[in-house]
Amino acid sequence: MANQPVYKVIFQNGNQVFEVFARQIYQSDMWGFIEVEEFVFGERSQILVDPSEEKLKNEFNGVKRSYIPLQAIIRIDEVDKEGSAKVSDVASSDSNVTSFPFSGFTPGQKGREE
Repeated sequence: MANQPVYKVIFQNGNQVFEVFARQIYQSDMWGFIEVEEFVFGERSQILVDPSEEKLKNEFNGVKRSYIPLQAIIRIDEVDKEGSAKVSDVASSDSNVTSFPFSGFTPGQKGREE
C-alpha cells in the first residue's frame, strides 16, 4: 500500500486556532466548506500527555467527517508525517489572525434587479 498523504489543517474556531492532522481533505459539495476526514492523533502509549492534543482528541472523538467553512481556514499543508495536534487561543488585539471577508454570495444567485 502506498503511503497516504497527511495534511495539516489550521483553522479558526471562535477565539481558538485548531491545528489538526488528517488523511483526507477535499472541497465539499456544500458550497463554502472543506471536508476533513480520517483525523490522525499521536499514540496514547506516550508517557508525556499533551493536554491540547487530548482536548482535540475528545473534541473529534467519534467524528467521521468535519465540515469547516472556507473563511475559517488559515492554512492547509501536505506534510511528510503527522505531528502533535494543537489548540491555541487567539490573542486579543495583537492577533494577526482574522476571518476572511465573506460576501454571502452563492453560485447561481442573481443580483437584485430593480
